Amino acid sequence: MPLGQYKGTYQQPNIFGYYGNFGGAYIPEMLHRNVEELKNRYLQIMYDASFQKEFHDLLKNYVGRPTPLYLAQRLSKQFNTKIYLKREDLCHTGAHKINNTIGQILLAERLGKKRIIAETGAGQHGVATATVCALKGVECIVYMGEKDIERQAPNVARMKMLGATVIPATSGSKTLKDATNEAIRDWINNPGDTHYIIGSVVGPHPYPDMVARFQSVISEEIRRQLKEETGSEFPSHVLACVGGGSNAAGAFYHFLEEFNVQLVAIEAAGHGVDSGMSAATTQLGKPGVLHGSKSLVMQTEDGQVVEPHSISAGLDYPGIGPLHAHLYETGRAKFLSATDEDALKAAFNLAKLEGIIPALESAHALSALNQLSFKSSDVVVLCLSGRGDKDLATYMKAMEE
Repeated sequence: MPLGQYKGTYQQPNIFGYYGNFGGAYIPEMLHRNVEELKNRYLQIMYDASFQKEFHDLLKNYVGRPTPLYLAQRLSKQFNTKIYLKREDLCHTGAHKINNTIGQILLAERLGKKRIIAETGAGQHGVATATVCALKGVECIVYMGEKDIERQAPNVARMKMLGATVIPATSGSKTLKDATNEAIRDWINNPGDTHYIIGSVVGPHPYPDMVARFQSVISEEIRRQLKEETGSEFPSHVLACVGGGSNAAGAFYHFLEEFNVQLVAIEAAGHGVDSGMSAATTQLGKPGVLHGSKSLVMQTEDGQVVEPHSISAGLDYPGIGPLHAHLYETGRAKFLSATDEDALKAAFNLAKLEGIIPALESAHALSALNQLSFKSSDVVVLCLSGRGDKDLATYMKAMEE
């Protein structure tokens, strides 16, 4: 089937793993067996009654779901509209990442895998992976860029305390891209007993679809909670930050086919989109293959990946998940970007207005409130993807300047 004859929906890719022109599985031969096994079995396993029972029981009693949908009254007053925060920062481990790692550890268990590897940027996915491996008594190896290990020291300590081995990635920019490269190399060398828990909606099919499904609990809850709060399941806007894009995929998922809902994704502009130190993939990228799928990738004329920059380790990635590339290309979602300075200002604003210190990733989404115009009758839902404990060193430095 030519890629132009797209037969999927916004929610689901077609049978080859493509969302429109983006997706697929571009993998070395050594990984073919693993990826094919996942592709052939993930849906059957995920929707088995015993899997669903264990998954939802752990989300409720271990993760602490449903997370609150909080009407931020002082923030709402500032922007003269209704702003609800979906409090993923209140999940066990402090971010939405745990939704996906719970799902994937249960999947790995049913596939008979005894060893787990993961990549991490800000460390939240690494902590969430180490957490579920401790829960299930499984060996855990986390690859993390050397630069990120330095700026996210508390999360590195948490991973080690949970029993994970943290291996630094010392090549390239020593950030998330390089950690992902190392994790893929490990998987190639250990295909038989190892499952790779990818932390975002990136990688070869079926990962983007699988991670989006696990994270879709976010928008499932938003619809139910909004109905209780306002009488309608549908907000006017849903906002979320995007690096690879898992929290955005989860927050958007059950609204993707609801075209009256404006979806807004916010990328990291770093020092400025045109500064040469940015991670605004939709504005700077072009189609290419990165980490196993075709998507928008920041690259040079001859196809070399451009090193990204963001003050936020979780958004410091030169690509974007294929679902988001499709949402951008088709115009289904609006893509904005926020600079490092914008994100810091938004973080301090939320802290002082609402008593909530957000993760730097989430602060990018908060910053976008300044770029949009709202009616007083609008209902805005913003996915507060994580809490700011891990970023306190950065916030302390900003307060000193």
